[in-house]
Amino acid sequence: MARPDTSIDPRIMDSAREEFRTLGFEQASLKSICQRAGVTTGALYKRYAGKEELFRAVVADTVADLDAVYEERTAVPASALSDEDLIRAWYMDEEYMLWWFRFLNERRDGFVLLLTGAEGTAYANFQHDWVEKMTEGTWTYYAEARRRGLCTVDMTQEELHVVLSAFWTTIYEPFIHAFAWPEIQRHCTLVCRLFDWYAALGFPKG
Repeated sequence: MARPDTSIDPRIMDSAREEFRTLGFEQASLKSICQRAGVTTGALYKRYAGKEELFRAVVADTVADLDAVYEERTAVPASALSDEDLIRAWYMDEEYMLWWFRFLNERRDGFVLLLTGAEGTAYANFQHDWVEKMTEGTWTYYAEARRRGLCTVDMTQEELHVVLSAFWTTIYEPFIHAFAWPEIQRHCTLVCRLFDWYAALGFPKG
């Protein structure tokens, strides 16, 4: 029994990634992707049902990695944290933020596609959907801290979503504007100075 030829798969993925990066999903052409990869459209359709399935395959690893980080960061319920850990969770640690930027930079191609090239796919609202997801997780930490009297500022979940939208925009934009890594490092310092959660939510300092 003949084995399926998998040698062309990387060429298809590389070609699709370049096409989507350059033109976005809606303007991308399967014909162009196949020509660049040196394969027939029939070979592509044996692997992917259509353009959106191919796009999902291109960003699949990035989406899976983002989801894994979210699950890891929210694995411990806020109610199980000590007061000290709950307060510490809101500290804008530059080393921690730099970890986030490095994590996204290592997945830059997929991340930028999700941010700028996904119109017309299930990921068209990725920026909003990611903030919404992060708001759900972050809200439990805030609500628990407020319940214990560890912070003094009342905030609704909708208000938190608005603030987190601004916060995540400062993370998205360097990638949208193709910042080099040294520029991202400098930007990280600025973000940490800009978002003082202790002051915003009334946590004790020091």
